[in-house]
Amino acid sequence: MSHEYKVEGVTPYDPNRPKKEQVTELFNEIAPLYDKLNGVLSLGIDEYWRREALRWIRNYRPKHILDLATGTGDFAILAQRILHPETITAADISEGMMAVGNEKVSERGLQHIISFEQQDSAAMTFPDNTFDAVISSFGIRNFYSINQSFQEVLRVLKPGAPFLFAELTTPEQTPMKELYGIYTKHVMPVLSGIFSYKQEEYDYLPNSIAAFPQGREMMLVLKRNGFKNIRMRRLTLGITTLYIGEK
Repeated sequence: MSHEYKVEGVTPYDPNRPKKEQVTELFNEIAPLYDKLNGVLSLGIDEYWRREALRWIRNYRPKHILDLATGTGDFAILAQRILHPETITAADISEGMMAVGNEKVSERGLQHIISFEQQDSAAMTFPDNTFDAVISSFGIRNFYSINQSFQEVLRVLKPGAPFLFAELTTPEQTPMKELYGIYTKHVMPVLSGIFSYKQEEYDYLPNSIAAFPQGREMMLVLKRNGFKNIRMRRLTLGITTLYIGEK
């Protein structure tokens, strides 16, 4: 199978099986430990990254939000606290991840605001012009078709509404570039190994980050898929990058 972007060919287990199938399998498997793993791998900085991302779209005052590739719902829960929308649809391909998210939402009494739906990012079932914002944190690199997914995001957004996402990136400046290389090659596998027994599962993360379109390349991907007023912002010396584009 040919891929538009290198990251679409990076899979957790088997290069000859569809990425969609493998990503669903991976996240269903690691769902119970995902939140702990995420916090450990990011050294606890991931919530700061999410907060900064959401503050970037406060001026849009979105009432109906889609959190795409929601995982266990942390970004949706934080969006409720920071943006105070009327509804948040938290969508993901992994039922296992959303089951964990549903528990968290119920514990906080937010089920009237945050609802979960199993959705394929490249073939969503929502009507055109449904949402005031689409947000996503650290999930885009798992898409099996970035172009199809971005065109679907554009379709379900209302005119002028923002698409905001945060994604892990490879730092370009020294010494962070070298430190990041050491961390992903030597520290990350050890930390991941505490939670996971399969080599492929923790190899997938740094491999997918390295293959993901970054910086200006990603801005061009957004432009090619019809987004306007595209901006980006690097956080923590380039470990994470925020992107925003409007319909």
